[in-house]
Amino acid sequence: MAETNAHTHIQNKPAIDHANPLARTLHAKLDYDQLTNCMRCGFCLPACPTFRETGVEPESPRGRIALMKAVADGLMDPDQAFQDQMNHCLGCRACEPVCPADVKYGQLIEQARDAIEDHAEHSAPVSGLRKLIFKGVFPHRSRLRLLGKSIAFYQKSGLRSLARGSGVMKLLPKSVREMERILPDASGQGVIERLGTVYPAKGEPIARVALFRGCVMDVLFAETNVNTVKLLSEAGFEVVIPREQACCGALHAHAGEMEQARDLARRNLEAFKDAGISYIVSNAGGCGALLVEYDHLLSEDPAYREPAREFSDRVIDVSRLLVERGRLPSFADEEANAANPVTITYQDSCHLRNVMRSSDAPRQLMKQVANVTFTEMCEADRCCGSAGIYNITQPEMAGQVLEHKMENARDTQARYLLTSNPGCLLQMKLGVEKHGNGSPMEVKHVVDFLYERIAGGGTSGKP
Repeated sequence: MAETNAHTHIQNKPAIDHANPLARTLHAKLDYDQLTNCMRCGFCLPACPTFRETGVEPESPRGRIALMKAVADGLMDPDQAFQDQMNHCLGCRACEPVCPADVKYGQLIEQARDAIEDHAEHSAPVSGLRKLIFKGVFPHRSRLRLLGKSIAFYQKSGLRSLARGSGVMKLLPKSVREMERILPDASGQGVIERLGTVYPAKGEPIARVALFRGCVMDVLFAETNVNTVKLLSEAGFEVVIPREQACCGALHAHAGEMEQARDLARRNLEAFKDAGISYIVSNAGGCGALLVEYDHLLSEDPAYREPAREFSDRVIDVSRLLVERGRLPSFADEEANAANPVTITYQDSCHLRNVMRSSDAPRQLMKQVANVTFTEMCEADRCCGSAGIYNITQPEMAGQVLEHKMENARDTQARYLLTSNPGCLLQMKLGVEKHGNGSPMEVKHVVDFLYERIAGGGTSGKP
């Protein structure tokens, strides 16, 4: 099927010999069928965060698709303004669920960025930083652990206080300084170092599942990974954690490094192929969204096309697995009571909602916690401005989106704001710090909130 699609869009693409090198690459990489599928109906406009902020057509999915098609058709050259519009997209993919033509916009924007990156002329510092991040650190588990240990040393040794007090932090961009302030405690001890590679189910096993531990998750949110495994165990799942798994490749794909994303996908297919599992469980919407699209990512690789399809079919978000297959324990907030419940709200992970289509399951779980009132936040389905590293590369637009998001968050008067993705969690923590007006609101991953409220404390791995 994938082969048929590939041939189809090649056949329908106009034969144009572009003089501009970037136009030639865009012409080769863009899926022309998807470009022509756009009916220009405009249903995507109100769903798009950048269009809502600017009201400018080129800042919308419809506008960006029109620009891509104009380049592919030879009607315009991909100048700097074109490239800026492609990079200004958050990639939240809120346009896809509302598109009546089912245009795969997320895939188009990644193809455009991939082509742009092929011709990018970065400054030496930016080029070096990209090489360090995308090739030097994220693909290597041992280097990620070293990074975690280094950050932990910085946070706990007094270096952080020294750096802040000396003023050296002012040499960094404002967006990086803001992120440094709200960074959680890092660790070089990931989930495997803490729990091993196999964790038993509580009671009769329902199924054997595998945890996708991620890269950032296992360094900055290792405790969430641990709690995910223990919560799955409490719900009746035996959990395995393949040691050789790698970064999912989402950051690479979003940044135009598609070949590296494909290499990481192939490594993960090899790491999970002999695990003997029914599901591959993700607790990060951003990772899960790429994992379910490995079949598309490797659709033109004959050796991995079918394994990728089988892999993608088994990927599931932890909340959905718990709701649909789990033997759920009872949850209760023991510091509250029925007369004075604690209020919680939820910020959707864009990729969990718009790509994995799993927005109901987290809400179902939260509503099962005793002594808790769930208050739906206005426009919880709108992006928070995190979008991978968008809040660092495009801080002005990310800041605008976040400020509006926090207006809605404050209106809920929630004690806890929960989410299902590490990037959203960090962005919402930043929002509370910058726009919370002294609110005691605490931002948590939904898994941590649930695990800490297992009635009676649970038994899985607890003292």
